[in-house]
Amino acid sequence: MTHTLTLRSIEPVTHDVSHLVFERPESFDFTPGQAVDMALDRDGWREARHPFTMTSLPGEETLDFVIKSYPESAEGHEGMTARIARMQPGDTMLVEDPWGAIEDKGDGVFIAGGAGVTPFIAILRDKLARNGTLEGNTLVFSNKAERDIILRDSFEKMPGLATRFVVTEEEGSPFHAAQIDAALLREHVRPGRDTCYICGPDAMLDDMAEALREIGVAEPAIVTEEFD
Repeated sequence: MTHTLTLRSIEPVTHDVSHLVFERPESFDFTPGQAVDMALDRDGWREARHPFTMTSLPGEETLDFVIKSYPESAEGHEGMTARIARMQPGDTMLVEDPWGAIEDKGDGVFIAGGAGVTPFIAILRDKLARNGTLEGNTLVFSNKAERDIILRDSFEKMPGLATRFVVTEEEGSPFHAAQIDAALLREHVRPGRDTCYICGPDAMLDDMAEALREIGVAEPAIVTEEFD
């Protein structure tokens, strides 16, 4: 089923990330961590659908998204996310019914690369609302530079949540590391106890799943979702 979303507000989160708030259609239900296939409601764009994750909670009256903007598409043209960043209140988007493999399957370690953190926003917010604390949960979040860290302040202020930020291309940063690897994960993951969630580009999913298996995490405890 196709739903029409009307934009209520848009605000910057980082230099290339926006927080968009839409009116929520009646009978639109989802679970924290799910995404929708979304298209701009304008000529020439309605068939170009891309996945984005809701960052609001099911009980809230709006549908919120945190969307990273890329200046060009793979073909060198202005991409959909660049257009989204220029939306104005009253503009509309088209979305399909929600989907996604990432959902809360217990406390553990959330491993994200770039915009792949977005499914974890709602999951962690929901956990916090239900339990009053995120004790026993860790976010391991990789970006190119510190300024790319989406909602850094919000994550750092979530009660009980441990954070481990990784910055790969800013050597002067205290978070600098070449990548997330088995040695780093061994510092934060307790095999046999933690559920390990991974969201990011396809290559990252394979690398992180292999690293988790290397340190003794069983396959059923690894939950993945591709998010370019």
